[in-house]
Amino acid sequence: MTDLANIQFNAEGFMTDPNQWTKEIAEVLAKQEGVETLTEAHWKIIEFCRATGLADGKSPTLRQITVGTGISTKDLFALFPKGPAKKVAKIAGLGKPEGCV
Repeated sequence: MTDLANIQFNAEGFMTDPNQWTKEIAEVLAKQEGVETLTEAHWKIIEFCRATGLADGKSPTLRQITVGTGISTKDLFALFPKGPAKKVAKIAGLGKPEGCV
């Protein structure tokens, strides 16, 4: 099991340094967010969000995720229930997306 003790998180539970992220950390964070198993579809979204987030310096919005991955909003909510953009950002080791409460 991956130890999160050496990872820095802000008050809302987002990683403060995306360079500390690993796939193993993503799996631990996913379980904390109620996503038990990360499937190929989950990874496609996570990897898109990491690439976009690291390039832009901010987490992609729900719309950017649906357009960029070709995955519908409905499917995103099925994969990451109750606030997919925020959950994916957490699991992907990025900051909170703009516009998320």
